[in-house]
Amino acid sequence: MADQRALDEVVRFTSDLIRIDTANHGGGDCRERPAAEYAAARLSEAGLEPTLLERTEGRTNVVARIEGTDPSADALLVHGHLDVVPAEADDWSVHPFSGEVRDGVVWGRGAVDMKNMDAMILAVVNSWARSGLRPRRDIVIAFTADEEASAEDGSGFLADRHAGLFEGCTEAVGESGAFTFHDGEGRQIYPIAAGERGTGWLKLTARGRAGHGSKVNRDNAITRLAAAIARIGAYEWPLRLTPTVRAALAELAVLYGLDTSLGDVDGLLHKLGPAAALVESTLRNSANPTMLSAGYKINVIPGQAVAYVDGRYLPGGEDEFRATLDELTGSGVDWEFEHRSVALQAPLDSPTYAGMRAAVEEFAPEGHVVPYCMAGGTDAKQFSRLGITGYGFAPLKLPEGFDYWALFHGVDERVPVEALHFGVHVLDRFLRTA
Repeated sequence: MADQRALDEVVRFTSDLIRIDTANHGGGDCRERPAAEYAAARLSEAGLEPTLLERTEGRTNVVARIEGTDPSADALLVHGHLDVVPAEADDWSVHPFSGEVRDGVVWGRGAVDMKNMDAMILAVVNSWARSGLRPRRDIVIAFTADEEASAEDGSGFLADRHAGLFEGCTEAVGESGAFTFHDGEGRQIYPIAAGERGTGWLKLTARGRAGHGSKVNRDNAITRLAAAIARIGAYEWPLRLTPTVRAALAELAVLYGLDTSLGDVDGLLHKLGPAAALVESTLRNSANPTMLSAGYKINVIPGQAVAYVDGRYLPGGEDEFRATLDELTGSGVDWEFEHRSVALQAPLDSPTYAGMRAAVEEFAPEGHVVPYCMAGGTDAKQFSRLGITGYGFAPLKLPEGFDYWALFHGVDERVPVEALHFGVHVLDRFLRTA
């Protein structure tokens, strides 16, 4: 079990990392290097030899390897990103980059997404160094840049240009999993991510005949685009149960004493109450219009109109997604991927998944572990290019009323000290025996 010093360090490391402003504004406007240097220093203190890597100056990644005791075992990648989304200080109760510890809570941007996990990794590794402990298999640690944007300067760059650093890695654990979900009826559920929907950010372009706003114009680009956007927004995507989501529904049905046949999924969701949030966004593909751009003067009909759509597709669902968008956009409106990434699915019968479940159950015996599929995506998508199977496992024991998901990219992001302590114990237990 992790020592008391590790529990103190995880709080300090989290606070220190939050104070380093790594807000990613997109378009390359971010500088992770100070946080990368901080992480590298902590790894060096643990006797490791971290490598700092950049595609773009200031956009720094850190990679280090811990040698395991079994050279025949496959290696495990443990990764966390160093960048965070921006924050407006005027909206917060505390300054978002203060890292303030108040009333047993660490405040600031990145407290849950995901400098907390970065700090847990550093605390565990330093604890091992003090005790001389080595894990069973090699563990590769990666702290990445640019996850909150394209990942081109982060995990994508590492996967494409530095694959050798991940030699032997067959599986990975990263963000968003093994946190406490309270269902409001006394149950504590710990979802472990074993899948991610794919990302399809779309640019729609409609073209028409430019002209004077006072004249009849039946070739109006805005009208054509608006019709396409309305069809996309109103479309009801069909139900598609992936293996991960099917398993999640089955385990939740058992937990709630409900029919496990899954013949009426919508009815089951209604009976699950708040716990339905664990699966409802991953039952279908989705496409949500998010941005519009057209025109430059009120009395001028523009010749072109553009819209953007946040599309997501389930594992195995990209072909259906593409075909459906072709139908919904219709004639006169073209669409293309502004950004695309693959959907992921990880096996639930693996020793690694069993090890994560066992680690959570040891320190939260009252909890119920279930698999789930992430609605969004993580760096696991890029590492999958190397044949690495990714899971979401950043353990936190949270009090009732603490809305974990609302704090992702939200105002007053914060994490309880006790949650960090739990995370260190669980991560230590899992990584020692993985």
